[in-house]
Amino acid sequence: MEDMKRRILIPVFALVTLLSLGAEPLYSPTWGFRLDLPEGYELSGGDGKNRFSFVSPFGTFLDLAVYTDKDSVLLLAEEVEKKLANRGQKHSFTYNEKETVLIDLDFTTQGAPGGRNARFTGRALCIQLEQEGRITNPSGGEAQRVKPLLAAIAYGPDRPELRDLHFSILDSIEGGEGDRRLPGAITEYLHPRGIWKREKLANSPLEAFFRENDAAAARSVVEREFSVMKLYLDSPLGQEAWKRFYRAIFKDSFSRLEDAAFILERSWNNSVPGPSGEGIKPEEADRLGTRSEEAAVVASKALEWIQGFTYERDLLGTDFVDLVTAVREGRGDCDSRAMLWAIILEQAAIPAAIMVSRELSHAMGLADIPGQGARFPMEDGSNREIRWLVAETTAPVALGLIGENYSEITKWMGIPFD
Repeated sequence: MEDMKRRILIPVFALVTLLSLGAEPLYSPTWGFRLDLPEGYELSGGDGKNRFSFVSPFGTFLDLAVYTDKDSVLLLAEEVEKKLANRGQKHSFTYNEKETVLIDLDFTTQGAPGGRNARFTGRALCIQLEQEGRITNPSGGEAQRVKPLLAAIAYGPDRPELRDLHFSILDSIEGGEGDRRLPGAITEYLHPRGIWKREKLANSPLEAFFRENDAAAARSVVEREFSVMKLYLDSPLGQEAWKRFYRAIFKDSFSRLEDAAFILERSWNNSVPGPSGEGIKPEEADRLGTRSEEAAVVASKALEWIQGFTYERDLLGTDFVDLVTAVREGRGDCDSRAMLWAIILEQAAIPAAIMVSRELSHAMGLADIPGQGARFPMEDGSNREIRWLVAETTAPVALGLIGENYSEITKWMGIPFD
């Protein structure tokens, strides 16, 4: 990991509770949508249920509004354009079987400081939400069931370094549970996945199916999210921005690696399970979604396979090999390898995460499985304290074994993905 990663600082973050806003994805319990806001966005207006406005330290804005009285996403997009007197174009497409419209924003507002008009650019996304709502029937009868629509408008001063920020926000939007762990709508529009193609997996006779544009799309997400993270280079919010960088890559890559992870797991599960060591108790094994011995075998075999990759750095670029390329070509830095290992385990229903260290310029994998060795305490997505078993992906050592210089817990930051 390059110098920029080593310079990330300790976070200072103001919590806003209306939407469970914090250093993790934001969720609307009323309408079931999620988004992973970049750090520093603070709630500045709205009604706490259907409308929310945010402002960032960069002078950028995000407005969210849920509508239950619009006949289509296209009509909603046209209304957004009309209200803003927008000069940009709009693009209609289908995302995960949902009607979706992307709007290029270019508009002018009056009343800027000094009485000047201000030009803003950005993007807006109008999308159907999965969760049905109910609205009161004006005639007093039974409440009507509606399919709500979301308008998300991300905009700010017309500066090149802010364009990726707007795209990143909108790409993180999940219209419901069906969008979890899928590439975002913006990425799917800009980089259509294409036809299925069979590709050889690294250091293996095995093959798996990928979409023809998966690698290019995954690289574009890494580059975009790296650009966003660089905005926080000298910010006290930098450490949380670093976490978000990895969450975005995990979300985008998870389904792209689904078949590869399945093929690899199936080959490793033919191994004979070894004895259980310390770790989870037998009565807790069910929450892994698989037998604990099988989980330990898959984790160990995946680790051994990834440890055989070619170590690669890119100090002049993102310093992160996209995970589609990594699994097919067998190369990457420590954080690419740790992320790939975690995704393979998660695809096998084995809880996994990663840990990174600014001070040590290193990353390692984490798994909630039995076994002896180094463990890292961290809460999972359900706020349950877990002692995760550590995986060193860049040296040929067994699961749970790490170098003595990496053993100081306070030097590490854990990153869960749920």
